[in-house]
Amino acid sequence: MSLTGKIAVVTGAAQGIGQAIATTLAQEGADVVVADLNANRCQETVERVKQLGRKAMAVSVNVGDWDQAKGMVDHVLKDWERIDILVNNAGITRDGLLMRMKEEDWQAVLQVNVTGTFFCAKAVLPTMSRQRSGRIVNISSIVGAIGNAGQANYAASKAAVIGLTKTVAREYASRNITVNAVAPGFIDTAMTQELSADTKEALLNQIPLKRLGQPSDVADAVSFLCTEKAGYITGHVLHVNGGMHMA
Repeated sequence: MSLTGKIAVVTGAAQGIGQAIATTLAQEGADVVVADLNANRCQETVERVKQLGRKAMAVSVNVGDWDQAKGMVDHVLKDWERIDILVNNAGITRDGLLMRMKEEDWQAVLQVNVTGTFFCAKAVLPTMSRQRSGRIVNISSIVGAIGNAGQANYAASKAAVIGLTKTVAREYASRNITVNAVAPGFIDTAMTQELSADTKEALLNQIPLKRLGQPSDVADAVSFLCTEKAGYITGHVLHVNGGMHMA
């Protein structure tokens, strides 16, 4: 259990990839703050963490609001005194072709996916700096590297997360804080399960490993980057996509 004694904050942890990340970190020994827009939706994840013998705390937060992001961190520090790991997983989509994309849909995606990542990192960095240790993992996406029709806002946000990751990694390496990104490809979640059979077959034909990823594939990559085994890795983008994009 390589993360025993560590406190991890995972945003967007109520379901899907975020839930898998939270439970995987708990399996490695971490106590987990399960953060999501609605704390009531976090209870399933909280129970899974507790069943693994770890402490869990549900926190309601809109990461795109500075006061809420800072309030979440202050609440955790008051109750648990430290934060060792931050996983910025919260994200939204508002898909549409560029010519038809509403300005509010562009702004909403950038506010949560980029500004939310910035706010949460800014909120935890003072305590990580005092500790002289910390792990930040930002969840980007394959579309941030290759683009995707109908997702100009989402692709732009995830590309921005990569740039933010590399910059913060350079700024805080001297404090023994590593900052990395994980860029998932197409993962078997509720969203991809709604795809038609033809669409899914066309998608699989683009993936050399011929399968969609599982949330656990992403969670295992995140967990590795949070351990001492990844202590000499920072500013890196770890692509988890079955070979669909080889960077």
